[in-house]
Amino acid sequence: MQLRIFTEPQQGATYDDLLAVARRTEETGFDAFFRSDHYLAMGGNGLPGPTDAWVTLAALARETSRIRLGTLMTAATFRFPGPLAISVAQVDQMSGGRVELGIGAGWFEAEHRAYGIPFPDVRERFDRYEEQLAIVTGLWGTPVGETFDFAGRYYQLADSPALPKPVQPGGVPVIIGGHGKRRTPRLAARYAAEFNVPFASVEDNATRFAGVREACEETGREPASLVYSSALVLCVGRDEAELTRRAAAIGRDVEELRAHGAAGTPAEVVDVLGRYAEAGASRVYLQVLDLSDLDHLDLVASEVAPQLD
Repeated sequence: MQLRIFTEPQQGATYDDLLAVARRTEETGFDAFFRSDHYLAMGGNGLPGPTDAWVTLAALARETSRIRLGTLMTAATFRFPGPLAISVAQVDQMSGGRVELGIGAGWFEAEHRAYGIPFPDVRERFDRYEEQLAIVTGLWGTPVGETFDFAGRYYQLADSPALPKPVQPGGVPVIIGGHGKRRTPRLAARYAAEFNVPFASVEDNATRFAGVREACEETGREPASLVYSSALVLCVGRDEAELTRRAAAIGRDVEELRAHGAAGTPAEVVDVLGRYAEAGASRVYLQVLDLSDLDHLDLVASEVAPQLD
């Protein structure tokens, strides 16, 4: 099982904080560093304020050399699809082909109000999201020297040179996720390299994975061609005292974390991750909420990851 580190910088982090976590992620052998794409804290004051996801990843592309880099999830409401395709392709070039694009329809209404971003109803957001997926992947997939056109309800492109291209053949891998039962599996089957289930039970993961596999079969795609992944909050301690200290640092209850996250002693977390693997996950995003606690990453790298091979 691959382990990836997932951060929530809108809760309060500078670029230097994120750089320190990304470097430790690389040094300790994790597969990737991912971050959320949000502009407003969800509780707390969020000081010193938000950092932009793709500006951050562009910088990290030049300051790391091995780890994959990406978002869970960029909101389709935040950016026009053409400029988004350009930005992500450029960061992919800057990283030497290590970027992945997690993209969703957008859901956090308060951050849209706070920064003047239009927030249409859920149906329109999903309609726009579907058009964005078609445009971004279409731009990347257009052969050099040819042009790309798109005539949608919300977005229209004419004679686009569809440049620049990502370094990765076929374009940057797209990650789609969530708990939707109808449109989400269909979109994943059509556009995604990976399907992610965030912060849900083993049983829910198995159900959502099955829905995507069924959607793949309906469209003639091989279900095994997708990566299936889970996201879980991380809280590990060598003993109960260390676990309690880490839970308190992120304002969470130990038993609640044990019930719903990758939490407990290293042995307990290995067991939890094993259950998610049995449900079909080959990759897990470990949500690290205390970005100052780099020893937390060291502990997982030394006492959890080796037992998952």
